[in-house]
Amino acid sequence: MNLTLSVKEDVVERARKAARARGTSLNQLVRRYLEELSGLGEPEDEIRELRELSAAGGGRSRGWRFDRDEIHARS
Repeated sequence: MNLTLSVKEDVVERARKAARARGTSLNQLVRRYLEELSGLGEPEDEIRELRELSAAGGGRSRGWRFDRDEIHARS
């Protein structure tokens, strides 16, 4: 089914950039959101996506950790 929405152009452009940064399309992001909203999102898909994002991120802390003061610091 096709769906027509009215969205400000600048919002669409920022959303497209966010989708590209996630390696997907705006269409796919909207589809996923609607599936989740309607309760059709599959937990396995969410777990797979989390694993893919975790693997792609690298997470190289080189042993560095927050200390107590940094964790509780207020900006």
